[in-house]
Amino acid sequence: ATEGKEEEGKKENNHSRVPQGKPGERSSVFYSAGQFFFEYLVVVSLKKMSDGRYEPKITYQFPKRENLLKGQKEEEERLLKAIPLFCFPDGNNWAPVTEFTSETFSFVLTNVDGSRKIGYCRRLLPAGRGVRLPEVFCIISCLGCFGLFSKILDEVEKRRQISMAVIYPFMQGLRESPFPAPGKTVTIKSFIPESGTELIVLTRPVDAHLEHVEFQALLQRLSPHRILLIFASAVLERRLIFLAEELSVLSQCIHAVAALLYPFTWAHTYIPVVPECLIDTVCCPTPFMVGIQMRHLDRVLEQPMEEALIVDLCEGKIIREVGDEEDILPIKLQNEMLTSLNRHNNNNNVHTSEQVNTLVSEAFVQFFVRMVGHYSSHIKWSKNGSGTFQERAFCKAITSKTNRKFVKKFVKTNMFSLFIEEAEKSRIPQEGKW
Repeated sequence: ATEGKEEEGKKENNHSRVPQGKPGERSSVFYSAGQFFFEYLVVVSLKKMSDGRYEPKITYQFPKRENLLKGQKEEEERLLKAIPLFCFPDGNNWAPVTEFTSETFSFVLTNVDGSRKIGYCRRLLPAGRGVRLPEVFCIISCLGCFGLFSKILDEVEKRRQISMAVIYPFMQGLRESPFPAPGKTVTIKSFIPESGTELIVLTRPVDAHLEHVEFQALLQRLSPHRILLIFASAVLERRLIFLAEELSVLSQCIHAVAALLYPFTWAHTYIPVVPECLIDTVCCPTPFMVGIQMRHLDRVLEQPMEEALIVDLCEGKIIREVGDEEDILPIKLQNEMLTSLNRHNNNNNVHTSEQVNTLVSEAFVQFFVRMVGHYSSHIKWSKNGSGTFQERAFCKAITSKTNRKFVKKFVKTNMFSLFIEEAEKSRIPQEGKW
């Protein structure tokens, strides 16, 4: 399980280490309002081992779970075992320090049944004097809303500088509050010694499918042309490796790339930050989208991996490619999307991040509408209400040869199959976006 998550491509020897997902699971889920904000808050600290190395361990867990059934208990133990690995994916290169800049990142855990949990992390240095080790506050939730949880982690960090004891009532208050609907707000009352009672206002973005996304992060590091090459690889479900040193950059950029596929979802191995001990993930023969810290670049290049697109987010360049990326998307549509992305890029000091998200998403949604938006008129409905997709007629209906060439490849992807499976169950067009 991981920041990214889908592990179905893992080798056998990883099965005991990480909760495994199944093929065909979704990389993004749309959540209903009213459920719990989070399942757990855990603190992961570095403990010195007898050989001098540091190992991440959970030192605090809220709430403690009692009375779990056997199956639930095993699932919880597996979850709690995986969390430290993803809170400190950068291995054992730690030493006590006096200064450390807090960082925020997220990871994804995939359960045996294919359901997903997201870990929102704030790595910080506890208040104090002298040298000390960073620790990670990790909130495990089924809800995908990065902006909202970043704000919650700001509050957690503020309280941590006073005392661990002040965090507990705040998280309890949060746990008792229902998750707001898109565009709605929830207010949490919280008492802080010497400051009195504070009201913390948490608002969900109006557009729920973009609340886990920061396209700005991608546009700041990659040219629109390179973003399109990455999109072309992702849309045909190839192997993608992203490199950056900062965990926040890796997690933000990979979530953004996966979000470009909306209303389709990446349904393969997806690990925005790969822990050092799982770098052999890049040898998987199946599709994957993974993030690896730049310090491991040489190790990655030494692996006996199949063809993959390797993207350097520090330099904004592509290190390795298959070679046909320029030719995957129909050129006319590619140029239209490029024009659209360049316009947003040039103006991104004017737009808010939410506006950028909407503008960028719209450009990619329009691509899918133009390519496959006619899917619903090629579902044949039987009297009992079940639908059957007519693939040949669907492809034949596309008049442009270049568009048809692309669509014939796209209909073979897992993401298109999953989308059509859902569409065959319901006469309502998928996601209401078409």
